[in-house]
Amino acid sequence: MVKSLRYRDDAVHEEPAVTLDSFLGQSNATAVRLEPTDDPRALIPHLDRLALIEVAFPKFRDGRGYSIGSILREAGYVGELRAQGDVLVDQIPLMRRCGFDSFVADAEIDVETLDKLLALHPIVYQQTADRRPPVWALRHG
Repeated sequence: MVKSLRYRDDAVHEEPAVTLDSFLGQSNATAVRLEPTDDPRALIPHLDRLALIEVAFPKFRDGRGYSIGSILREAGYVGELRAQGDVLVDQIPLMRRCGFDSFVADAEIDVETLDKLLALHPIVYQQTADRRPPVWALRHG
């Protein structure tokens, strides 16, 4: 059982994340934390200098963070995208599809269960941020 997972090979970013308002008001931060009510499009002009974007999931049933992750990846963000908060093991495969590559959960994550969930659907139907080819692309090249 673990509370944090990371699916990246680069160095862990140690700088604490600042709020979106603080980030937009200063010029040297390389990590920002987005709340569900924040507009991630405000970061688009700054994506090239961000090493970490942390997205808050205050309640497991609040899905706005999924949209935030997708928007950032579709805009070209390649840095670490972290889901933090009330992250449940069964949500992580879907979060990975939206582009999240690290997780800091309030509760313990059973890695054995997570591995089974991640292997459950090897073929996908939609093209998303995790870059797995959808089934139609596999069929038709």
